[in-house]
Amino acid sequence: MEKTSLFGVLLGFFVLVGGLILKGANPAALLNPAALVIIFVGTAAALLIAFPFNEIKKFPTLLKIIFSNQKLLTEKELIPMFREWATVARREGLLSLENNLENIDDDFLKGGFQMVIDGHSHEAIEEILVEDIEAMKERHRMGAGIFTQAGTYAPTLGVLGAVVGLVAALSHLGDMELLGKSIAAAFIATLFGIFTGYVLWHPFANKLKRKSNAEARIKMIMLEGLLAVQSGASPRMVEDKLLVYLPSKERNLDAEKKTNQSEVEGVGADA
Repeated sequence: MEKTSLFGVLLGFFVLVGGLILKGANPAALLNPAALVIIFVGTAAALLIAFPFNEIKKFPTLLKIIFSNQKLLTEKELIPMFREWATVARREGLLSLENNLENIDDDFLKGGFQMVIDGHSHEAIEEILVEDIEAMKERHRMGAGIFTQAGTYAPTLGVLGAVVGLVAALSHLGDMELLGKSIAAAFIATLFGIFTGYVLWHPFANKLKRKSNAEARIKMIMLEGLLAVQSGASPRMVEDKLLVYLPSKERNLDAEKKTNQSEVEGVGADA
């Protein structure tokens, strides 16, 4: 479970309820069946019209992605791996790397590694893997688009709900107390529309885009590493090519760590 997504949603509802209490309103006013139907069912209806079913049926999967931790290899895990593979490839040849295939869990990296071992050209590997990354980004873009559109429709449906509520409220012109309650209830739909649009749907879309960008970035690092190993680059060169993906502060820390490690090894050798 990704804690930030869950905590954000809970905090959003806490702010909504807390704001009503601080303003002297009764939070029980949120339990408005008409408003809930107009906003949530109305948003679902709009999405069904806007998207084909084969995309809409992925909605539960997309929610699971939003609330799940992203399992990706990190830059700091990949760089030592490629450095080691470059060392083996230069010493024993690319075919010697075949023994490492069974230890690779990532399908993208494993597939690229297999192409390198099979002797595909530099251009062919780059073209295939770049197309794979672009296809992935397009799939993710369509998924995020569902939530983006939901965030667009919900606030407008909130206005529709307010209009419907006001139409009902006008039937109580003879009873001022009931009229006041009806007008207040009419704006609950607007409240839900704005809340779901800007606290749920749009942020959900942004989270999916961020996760997509993170995955694409890791795959680009894998691609750079594979091409560097295939070209016979030195382990140091492979490492330098991949370090550019790390923030400069982390690169410096990594260099200091290696220097300290070399000094320790040197002392051990002298002893």
